[in-house]
Amino acid sequence: MRNSIGDGAKSEPTLISWNVTYRCNLRCAHCYMDSGDGGGAPELTTDEAKMLIDQVAQTDSPVLILSGGEPLLRDDIFEIAKYGSSRGLRMAIGTNGTLIGDRTAGRLAGAGIRKAAISLDSADPDTHDRFRGVTGAWERAVAGIEACRDAGIPVQVHTTVTLQNHRELEAIADLGESLGVHDFQFFFLVPTGRGKEVVDISPEMYESLIRRILRLRAEKGLSIRPTCAPQYVRIASEMGLPIAEGERGCIAGIRYCRIDPTGEVTPCPYLPLGLGNIRETSFAEIWRGSQVFAALRSGEGLTGKCGACEYRVACGGCRARAYGLTEGNSQAGDHLAEDPWCLYEPGVR
Repeated sequence: MRNSIGDGAKSEPTLISWNVTYRCNLRCAHCYMDSGDGGGAPELTTDEAKMLIDQVAQTDSPVLILSGGEPLLRDDIFEIAKYGSSRGLRMAIGTNGTLIGDRTAGRLAGAGIRKAAISLDSADPDTHDRFRGVTGAWERAVAGIEACRDAGIPVQVHTTVTLQNHRELEAIADLGESLGVHDFQFFFLVPTGRGKEVVDISPEMYESLIRRILRLRAEKGLSIRPTCAPQYVRIASEMGLPIAEGERGCIAGIRYCRIDPTGEVTPCPYLPLGLGNIRETSFAEIWRGSQVFAALRSGEGLTGKCGACEYRVACGGCRARAYGLTEGNSQAGDHLAEDPWCLYEPGVR
């Protein structure tokens, strides 16, 4: 069966997040890319971007999310989106929304963008603007949501859960619903990039907030998912809430991966393990041949509580959080270590 745990090389991606640029017009406190004015290694050119799309199309027809930085700062973003659509990929865009007016939304729709993920971190403009580092960001993000809606592009609201906004989850869902949004992802912080400097919620709050999000999903009947929170599968089971057959908490390396602006493939945006570059090795070879991907798919090699847990396959623990919180000044992190935010004790009921 495709995409099931243990399929190894037979598993194909269903979702790929591609950071097309380091550049961004905001200065978000938690940015895992440390985005800003750009710099660093050269980003993929337009021709290389099309080469990447050709390589991805050889594996399957996954959702390819054009993300950043801010992807709309690339002059060729519409050309890239249109080319991906022509190759049979399901194209989406992840954006802060501040650069989307009616004309841009129309161009995105014309290029084949099927969904726009837009960041909205508060129902209060000032709270959102402080987190995003630019005054007026909230107002422009809301306008971007409305422009996409009017152009026929479904919107998914992305919210990063922090100490500053964790009391607002219901209000954010209400605001999004009033704007015609029915799809929400609540992201939990992973300590990478500028996110290392953000004072985070506690593991106890994390568990409680996952329960709140799952209750909100059940009450509203909307598509609402906790992200970077694989324990939601176990918690939903404890709450008696339905989980789709085969659903897994962490899909990094199993059905999902990330490609950075230079073409480097990593298991997810928050796990900085470079597994190969599409400039040198085809995406299919990296996806099918990486030993890191193979270990993530099998679930073998997990240590500590995660390795002993009866939810090892269904949950998997957050591999990026395990890496980030075991990383030291003189040593790399351990992506197979137990998830340090998980309060569950295996075998204890």
